[in-house]
Amino acid sequence: MPNQRIDLPQGTLDLLILKTLALEPQHGWAISERIQQISSDVLRVQQGSLYPALHRLERRGWIKAKWGASENNRRAKYYELTRSGCRQLEAEESDWRRLTAAVGQVLSIAD
Repeated sequence: MPNQRIDLPQGTLDLLILKTLALEPQHGWAISERIQQISSDVLRVQQGSLYPALHRLERRGWIKAKWGASENNRRAKYYELTRSGCRQLEAEESDWRRLTAAVGQVLSIAD
């Protein structure tokens, strides 16, 4: 049961992408792989969700992209956090922690 995948709540993907890019600039496939790896294979980001999210974050100015060569020497678009993206990540992390703490409190009343 630990490897059972779950769907991400709305808005969570943006937070995960920002957090992943805070570590280092990465191309789309690597972002998806990192999230899957760190979550012990519970979270899998589909291409159909990832690239629209990357474009949305880029339009908002939270990430920027530039072309480069991937590990296997293929042309790839690398994404990195902007200063505005760093501030957004801090705000979203804070909000996420408050939300999960509050949900945890509600769930614990049944125990």
